[in-house]
This record gives sequence, structure tokens and C-alpha cells, in this order.
Amino acid sequence: MKTIFLLLLLCLPFNQDKGKGKKVQKADKAKIQLAILLDTSNSMDGLIDQTKSQIWKMVNELSLARDGDNAMPALEIALYEYGNDNLPASEGHIREVLPLSTDLDLLSKELFGLRTKGGNEYCGQVLQVALDRLKWSEHQNSLRIIFIAGNEGFTQGRVDYKKSCANAKEKEVLVNTIFCGDYEEGINIKWKDGAVLAAGKYLNIDQNASVVHIEAPQDAKLAALSDSLNQTYIGYGAAGAERMEMQAVQDANARSYGMANYAKRAVAKSSSNYKNSSWDLVDAVEEKRIDVAKMKEKDLPENMQSMSVKERQKYIEDMAAKRKAYREQMQAYSTERREYVAKERQKMSTGETMDEAILQVIREQVKAAGYCFAEE
Repeated sequence: MKTIFLLLLLCLPFNQDKGKGKKVQKADKAKIQLAILLDTSNSMDGLIDQTKSQIWKMVNELSLARDGDNAMPALEIALYEYGNDNLPASEGHIREVLPLSTDLDLLSKELFGLRTKGGNEYCGQVLQVALDRLKWSEHQNSLRIIFIAGNEGFTQGRVDYKKSCANAKEKEVLVNTIFCGDYEEGINIKWKDGAVLAAGKYLNIDQNASVVHIEAPQDAKLAALSDSLNQTYIGYGAAGAERMEMQAVQDANARSYGMANYAKRAVAKSSSNYKNSSWDLVDAVEEKRIDVAKMKEKDLPENMQSMSVKERQKYIEDMAAKRKAYREQMQAYSTERREYVAKERQKMSTGETMDEAILQVIREQVKAAGYCFAEE
């Protein structure tokens, strides 16, 4: 009986996390989790604009991370807003806009939906809310990061920022603080102190600086391939048509900042981090989320409803093959574009914007966590 019990213990599906004794499910995979906490009070329109226009650059950088087996870790991004009078005072003027999610189109939609209105900015409280409510990975190789950006005192509110930052350190969530204003002022009102306490980095930016989008010869080709890529998506179920429309709208939002920014979104769409199995049949079949043979006609797009099971399968396979070919071409152009932009940026002198501040810190923290970057 003792032997059987010992065997059962050995077969329990968890590993021990580094130094913490945390249980880690074998099925769980390493992730890079990024939570962005934005001050949406009246003075922060520039900050939101920078984030909207540069989110694809951030996604693309994170998509280059590789583990020791040269595998891409899953990417999840969350979004919070705080300091906005439109949000209930009882909730600390805080709103979870998006929980940790792989849905990049929804992230873009929510970012473009943010509106500013003056309010009280409680950094300690929004940090604690994000720490408590988000589903942080317990995998020992996961990287958990928070970026909080704002321009008022870090000490405001009933929740002590020191306790929130200590809690973040205990949970092994790095907290990076971005003060929108003068570097020394940010130190004086404790933005640097918050970062130090949570083992993160302190940065300052000019939230009103104009974002520089460097156009490249590859942009038009990437844009055309992105449009072609859209034609390989097969919306299914109640959300299918709506999500295909959302995809097009987010393309338009990215394009509104110029062809260079649309090219960055195109590159993001060419990555395996751009997943849409909840509404796209190609991704759903690849992830074995859907059995096409068992689908009801009403859940299929109109052009597939009269198809036999074999015809459905062949149609999906054809779309998958086209998508793979488009993505491979886009990745090749992406490599060329990165090289071109890097050379052009060396010729320029620009103030540090939010995306540059975040990318600098992310690269350091990704490498410190044991990952490398695909181009290195």
C-alpha cells in the first residue's frame, strides 16, 4: 500500500518553482506576461496616443524572444486605466480594460477606445489590483512584467505603494515605472522608489513628444501582404463576422498613423503570437479546438454551408497553406525592414518616447530571465 502511495506522489502533475515551492502544472507553458497600467487623466492624451501608435512595435519586439530550445514563449498582454473621473470612485478610479490575453486585435480595439478625464491617480492601488486580479503564470521560466505610467505623485491614495511593490516582488512580478515629466521630479515624488522596491526600472519620458515612424521600402509590400492575409481568415460561429470586421478596423486604426505603423501591425500579424482560434476556423482547426466534421451549417460562413465535410477540410487546408506562405514572405520583409530602420534611426536625434523606453527595459529583463532574441 505504501509503495502505491509513493508511486502516486511521484506522478503528481507539478514541478517545484525556483526557491518558492510553487506548484507548476506540467501542461503550463512558459509565458511572457506584460501588464500596461496607463494614467488616463486629462493631461495624459499624449501618453495614450504614443501607446496606440506604438503597440505593434512592442508586440514585435516581444515576439522575437526565444527560450533555450529556440521556441517562442506565449505572449499575454493586459491593460488597465486609472486616474479617470469617469471610473467609479469606489473602485479607486481604476478599470481593468483587458485581462492578460493573447487577443491582439482586442488589445488594439480597447486602446483606441480609451478616453481621458481628470481624476485622482492612485498608483499603489492600481498596482495591487493588477497583482490580485490578473492570472499570473507560475511557470518557473515565465517573465511577469508591469509597466505603470503617469505624472502625479506615486504616493497618492489609501493603498501604500510600498506594500504593493513588496507584494509584486514576492510574486516575482517586475514593476517598471514611467514618469511622464522631468527625471528628477519623478524621483522626488517616489516613482523611482516604487521601481526599486519591486526590482524594476525607473524611466521618464515626454508624453507629448511626437512619435517618429520611420518609413521603409518594405512597408508597401508588408501592407499588401497583410491585406492578402486577411482573406485567409474564415470566421465561424456567432462572433465570426464581427471579429473579421474588427480585424479590418484595427488595420485601419494602425494605418491612421501612417504606412510605417501599418507595416508594424502587419509584422505582428505574421507572428504565431497573432492567434484567433476563438473565431477563425484555420487557427481553431490547427489548435484542435474545432472538429469541422461536427460543425452545424449555421455556424459556418455562408460560402461553406453547402460544402461536404471533405470540401470543408480541403478549403481550410488551402487557406492554411496560403496563410503560411504569406507569413513567410512577411517575415522575410520584416527582417529587411528592421535592418533598414536601425540604420535610419542612427542618423536621427529624437526624444525618448514610451515605446523606446519600454523596449530598452524589456530587452534587458527578457535576457535576464534567460531568453535570447531571434536576430542575435
